[in-house]
Amino acid sequence: MQLFLYREQNHINRVQQLKGKKAVVSGGGSGIGRAIVERLSLANIVTAVADLQPPADLSSNVYPFTCDVTAAHAVDALFAGVQEKLGTPDILICSAGRGIHEKLTEGDPEKWRQIIDTNLMGALRLIRAFVPGMLEAGHGDVVLVSSVSAGQAYPYGGVYAATKSALEVVAETLRQEVLPTVRVTVVAPGVTDTAFFENTVSGFHTAEDIGYGSIAADEVADAVLFALSKPPGVSINKITIRPTAQPF
Repeated sequence: MQLFLYREQNHINRVQQLKGKKAVVSGGGSGIGRAIVERLSLANIVTAVADLQPPADLSSNVYPFTCDVTAAHAVDALFAGVQEKLGTPDILICSAGRGIHEKLTEGDPEKWRQIIDTNLMGALRLIRAFVPGMLEAGHGDVVLVSSVSAGQAYPYGGVYAATKSALEVVAETLRQEVLPTVRVTVVAPGVTDTAFFENTVSGFHTAEDIGYGSIAADEVADAVLFALSKPPGVSINKITIRPTAQPF
């Protein structure tokens, strides 16, 4: 019991040491991204929320930015706005993403492009914009929200899974390019109870009808905070979190 209490207090102390850091969260207006923003805010991390429709009901240490991560000019504007309001961020969290459920022999390539531009190119644009400043500052954290779909082929999921597989290759490449200055973490959730499924470009599922149960977005956010709170010399490079009954 004493060991447990020591470890718990140690974790609390490490989270408290995040106070005053600055973060950028793409896709922070809803779902997993919004849960991450709320966790960061509670940890007293000043946070910029980038989304197509950033929420209005934000804490005083959270700044909203309207941004379409698929557009170069929008990411440039986000970078300029964050530099003006916050300065160089310590943390970049790429959570913006969309789903699609289409058969490869029947689907719409223009819709596939939307998914690739959001899930993959959006993250790449953010990395290119913000990580050089972290390298110059001598420290930083990048968190990429992936999916258990990465590396997992399944009918109707080819395009979505491909973007997440590519994202994880990007993450490992980035880790090797920026070590030991910047830490890189992939968080790969399974079925999560958010509006993600309602907002897929095509196809429709709910967390319930998939049939494995679901986890809450807060659980994913806790995993992100766990990785960020590790001492500077310790990297959590990948966390997979999913319902216990989910087979993949």
